[in-house]
Amino acid sequence: MSRFRGLWQASVNATKRALLWRPEDLLPPSERYIFKFDSKEELKRWHLYADSEFNGLSSASLHIQEPINGSSGTGVFSGNLSLEVSEGTKWNISRSGFCRMRSKKFDGFIDMDGYDTLALKVKGDGRCYISTIYTENWVNSPGQQEDNSWQAFVYVPKDNWYIAKIPLARYLPTWRGNVIDAELEMNPSRVVGMSLSLNAEGGIPGSVSGPGDFRVEIDWIKALRTLS
Repeated sequence: MSRFRGLWQASVNATKRALLWRPEDLLPPSERYIFKFDSKEELKRWHLYADSEFNGLSSASLHIQEPINGSSGTGVFSGNLSLEVSEGTKWNISRSGFCRMRSKKFDGFIDMDGYDTLALKVKGDGRCYISTIYTENWVNSPGQQEDNSWQAFVYVPKDNWYIAKIPLARYLPTWRGNVIDAELEMNPSRVVGMSLSLNAEGGIPGSVSGPGDFRVEIDWIKALRTLS
């Protein structure tokens, strides 16, 4: 095929594609995996935090539970919540009884623009957890290194797998655990990380609360597009 004929054919094909274009072709897939806890490699993407860093007595661990009967592995976030603080601590913490698993910063950003919901497949202990989405800092004062955080409660029923679907519009802007009393809007195209945490106190009515053991299994975390 001559060069001229090749260019002509490419032009014809491009015209055909333009004529067949549909608005939905610009939409992202209806779902997108962000995390899938099916191998020990996934553990390298997470950090653990607890009040024990400030002389509290809570503890947490994260491991991959081996596949059973052909199923894929799952992540297990577990530990113990304590309201006690070690004597003689130099830290003046106002409260204890919290643990968190937080992802390491992404290499760049996760673009969730075009999605409206975050979904987590979990099996737990009846406690209420906190899902946090971290976005690039544009709310806090210039010079602050903290990411902007947006939080929503996740109730995890006991002993049964459950897919929690949280509309992004339900996430509230927070700073160090306190809701920011201002009209702010998340920028879903600049997501830099996520976390799952819990406190011994608080949550939603009817959920398990207080100090003691906790355990939640996580299969995956996805971004969903539920609205057309």
